[in-house]
Amino acid sequence: MRRADRLFLIIHSLRGRRSALPARELAASLAVSLRTIYRDIADLQLSGVPIEGEAGVGYILRKGADIPPLMFDARELEALVVGTRFVRAFAGTRLAAGARSALIKIEAVLPADLRARAQRSRIFAPGGWQTPAALIDQLNEAIEHRWVVQLDYRDEAGSASLREVEPLCLAFWGSSWTLGAWCRLRAAFRNFRPDRIAAIEIQQTPFAELPERGFDAYLRAVGAGAVQDLG
Repeated sequence: MRRADRLFLIIHSLRGRRSALPARELAASLAVSLRTIYRDIADLQLSGVPIEGEAGVGYILRKGADIPPLMFDARELEALVVGTRFVRAFAGTRLAAGARSALIKIEAVLPADLRARAQRSRIFAPGGWQTPAALIDQLNEAIEHRWVVQLDYRDEAGSASLREVEPLCLAFWGSSWTLGAWCRLRAAFRNFRPDRIAAIEIQQTPFAELPERGFDAYLRAVGAGAVQDLG
């Protein structure tokens, strides 16, 4: 279990309790040592979470105390809900799973009225987008690990080309995705539409993101109108 998840679960376990929760019960439920619980509690207290108690007695959230996830107002919560809907519809299965998990954690500690308000949002993002989620996952992973990608690509006219690229970013324009990359064939930045990729090979060969052809340089080139879109 990630430490961030464990800290969240500790806070969630203490919410709404009228009596102190012994550290040994927390340790047993999270399958960690007492020492780990004591360290986590101390770190939470130092970060401002109002936990009271001590080792050997137990812990409880100060009466009337609030914690950061409850500080969202209605508009902020709706923004989070709508954002997760868009991620789940357009950003591939990996990020969709992350968005779903994050929303569950947030809703778990919300008061009932705010939870209901967040769920009433009428802004939706229908799924079934033209770019396969698996392809977005592959490209996202290649960007994350800086892996070279080989594309069997078709432009707007249907002309085929084989491109070896260094993927830098994905951008969604409301009607289509584009992959921003350094094209080794043209020795220049190019934008590729994932829905025009006929085949892809993730080479898992790391590339060095050099200053002259890395992400910041790509953004400057986009701003200067110097990036060709291969529609």
